[in-house]
Amino acid sequence: MSQSWDSDFESRGYAVVEDVLNAAEVQRLRDALNNTGSDAHRRGGRRNILQIADVQSASRLPAIRAIAERVVGLGCFAVRGLLFDKTPTANWRVAWHQDVAIATKAQASVDGFGPWTVKAGVPHCHAPARILEQMVAIRVHLEACGPADGPLRVLPGSHASGRLDPGEIEGWKARSVPSLCVAGSGGVVVMRPLLVHASSSAERPDVRRRVVHLEFTAAELPGGLEWAERLSGVCP
Repeated sequence: MSQSWDSDFESRGYAVVEDVLNAAEVQRLRDALNNTGSDAHRRGGRRNILQIADVQSASRLPAIRAIAERVVGLGCFAVRGLLFDKTPTANWRVAWHQDVAIATKAQASVDGFGPWTVKAGVPHCHAPARILEQMVAIRVHLEACGPADGPLRVLPGSHASGRLDPGEIEGWKARSVPSLCVAGSGGVVVMRPLLVHASSSAERPDVRRRVVHLEFTAAELPGGLEWAERLSGVCP
């Protein structure tokens, strides 16, 4: 794993780090996700994957923890896990946006949090910038993702402007040159949730591009709100 990935992370809002997981660790995640009976390959993904034991173990790998701790602190914990599964039958695209939703144990009326929705049985709400700025996402590639495979595209530096409305996102698009986040199997994309990003459909008809998306923070939620998941670096 590169030791210099974080040299300009704070200014750019993202980094690509190759060879974070070895081949055996990647295969363990593939097997775990294949063995859950999920139809994610048809739907394009899955929520709540931190409930899977091997995904929990992956969030505690020293190489993953080292990245999360470098960005959000030694006391950080994993709070959400998603699977993105781009296949010939689910060759989706995502428009430019920021990740502003968090998952909680229960809904509560707290200033700055909302609107509320329920996704896969879990309450979600839009969070204020002060919470999102204390989070990091680590996106683990289970297959190599090149320029033709619908990789993540990002607008470097956009995370520093806080939560943006649609017009402000359009302004960032107009004056920015997008960067492609390509990575090999076992590589990761590290990103701030407020970084404006998008994803195109894959150009190759035989593509499969699975990404395990793990979110970490050391921030506590106010007003009695609790994170839906809270996995530290130590097994209970």
